Amino acid sequence: MPDNNGAVFFEVFNEIGIIEQLSRTLLEMRLPDGLIAPHFAVVNHLTRLGDGRALIDIARAFQVPKTSMTHTIKGLQAHGMVEVRPNPDDGRSKLVFLSHKGRAMRGQVIADLGPDFERLASGIDVERLQGILPMLKDLRMFLDEDRNGVSSRPSSG
Repeated sequence: MPDNNGAVFFEVFNEIGIIEQLSRTLLEMRLPDGLIAPHFAVVNHLTRLGDGRALIDIARAFQVPKTSMTHTIKGLQAHGMVEVRPNPDDGRSKLVFLSHKGRAMRGQVIADLGPDFERLASGIDVERLQGILPMLKDLRMFLDEDRNGVSSRPSSG
């Protein structure tokens, strides 16, 4: 019997990608004007892991160039969602802190998503959904830990 692991992983990643697109659109409909999903993702990241993070560390966490993250952070600054301060331990780097407005925005967006989540619960078995969370978390953690071991091209041979 041929190894079907590649097809299974492709199908799983394909479904996750489509779900990401659909959920991003839903999220962006609830965000304040001028903010997009990457802005919310940074606020959520800082909420989950604690703020006062170096800009370069945030860029690494999101696997984007520092210039892209700088652009995202500037957008958040312009909306009063974060404050950027000099790093007292390294004069060359900056630390990013959530503002009260940023924390409040995250809470409000999650509250505003409530009716959307209720609609989802009417069509999706929440217990089954909860049952797949451990596997999704395992997949995320594996990919996160393995990302530095990934080569840019498959080996030939």
